[in-house]
Amino acid sequence: MSGSLWLEPPGPGNGPRHGARNGHGHGADTLPALPRPRRDGPGGTPAADPMDELAERLDVFIASAVHPDEIAAILESDGMTDEYIRLTYGRHDSFGLAEELYARVPRSFPDPGAAPDPWKVSLTACLLRGVIFALPGLAYLLGAPLLEGPQDRLGLPAGTLTLLAGALIGWVWDQTLSHRAYSWLGLGDRGAAGRTLLVGAPVGALLGTAAALAVPGGPPFSYAFAAGQALYVGAATVLLVLGRERVLLAALAPMAVGAALALFVDLPLPVRVTLLAISLLAACTLAVRELPLADGLRAVAHRIRGWAARRPGQGPVRWQMLRGAEEDFAPRGPRLGDSVPYGVFGLGTGLLVLYAALGEVLAGGPAEAVAAPSAVALTLSMGPAEWLLHRFRSGSLSGLQGARSPGAFRRRMLTTLARCLALYLTVLLALGLAGTLLWPGAPVLTGVRIATLLLLGAVMWTGLLLQSFGAVRPAAVVCSSAAVAQSLALLTGLGQPRAVQLVVAGAAATVLAALVCLLLGRATAHR
Repeated sequence: MSGSLWLEPPGPGNGPRHGARNGHGHGADTLPALPRPRRDGPGGTPAADPMDELAERLDVFIASAVHPDEIAAILESDGMTDEYIRLTYGRHDSFGLAEELYARVPRSFPDPGAAPDPWKVSLTACLLRGVIFALPGLAYLLGAPLLEGPQDRLGLPAGTLTLLAGALIGWVWDQTLSHRAYSWLGLGDRGAAGRTLLVGAPVGALLGTAAALAVPGGPPFSYAFAAGQALYVGAATVLLVLGRERVLLAALAPMAVGAALALFVDLPLPVRVTLLAISLLAACTLAVRELPLADGLRAVAHRIRGWAARRPGQGPVRWQMLRGAEEDFAPRGPRLGDSVPYGVFGLGTGLLVLYAALGEVLAGGPAEAVAAPSAVALTLSMGPAEWLLHRFRSGSLSGLQGARSPGAFRRRMLTTLARCLALYLTVLLALGLAGTLLWPGAPVLTGVRIATLLLLGAVMWTGLLLQSFGAVRPAAVVCSSAAVAQSLALLTGLGQPRAVQLVVAGAAATVLAALVCLLLGRATAHR
């Protein structure tokens, strides 16, 4: 599952559907600039009644606000401190000032159809991303004969744990790196995003390869395959972040065609390896072509020289030495710590999907219990999930424009949430049923398996929705806690695997749904 789905309205200067400008997924131009109170008297004394002037200047925004918190948000965004508000307007804080402004100005809502919808995206583009997330799985089918070896104590091929170790690192690093690059794109700095990817993608490939090599006992080809897997994840992250999905699809075509042929023809081993190598080389080459390689290397070298100049014992650093690298050392831009929760969320959801497919086998069950169609269905469903997340944000925008009270707004949001989530789960169920019918030897999709699949889908969709609200930390805590709970149950042999999966997924889905409902009624969360 390469790439990630935190959302931002597409538009000039924004990253492609992702990232955040202010840490909450909102564009920097979401809130209008707030004029300062006019000063008319001698010596710049305040006007007779600054409240009247403020209400007049913000009349349109105040009149269309669904809740006073929206007004408080614009006041705080302009840097109005509580002390400033007390001295200038005689109110205790921004919330008190916002409530009085809300009461002063009559409600006057714009025509819901008058404003453009920044959340409108192409369904085809979202479906393409879902296919790209799932296609790399065909590489395992093409390389299966080369990965064969003695089974481990879990009944899995010996190379399975080798590949899983590398994949886990990829899930964490890919999500963290993607968020940081998307954040730079959201700030309109494509060069910084490119430099982030130029450094981060190779480091992630090295970490993934090292994790795979640390697992002993795999067949020789499994380590080469894991290294290729790590390189591909880095290249795919670059291309997906920079919006080059069709280019990545073209790179995957040789491998995908070979995997399809392998279902009907016993391809020679050299042909299998060649097809895998062609797709990997194409993805890496195309990713390098998209990166500002020369500029990025110069920027990295400049930063290293700056660090060397500041080492103890080297004497004072002249500011001129850092001229031209001002952006590298300025405090602006995304903080590294803001991206870490996205990596934790990726690890948590990745483990939950892994347990959905291999939970019974890892617990000592028969190899025939591998529920690969469930993992494929969850991966493919990320395309429709992305489109429905945009539709929900579009519905929240129309709700802000059309609702006449906080209660009416909350009811509209609950209806929109229920409709989007129900449609996503319907698509996921259809994918799960189709995959089970088409996958040779797949276990029967019983009621418990269906319930677990749908609950995991609800966990992933609501978690991504919380990301788009800027509430990634709670989502990461819930998903990672669920993954830890299931891991502990697996290690200790507590409970029947399918029952544990059902309980853990149900608990996580319930908590995430409650968090979403808490945010639904807050108009400021949707702006």
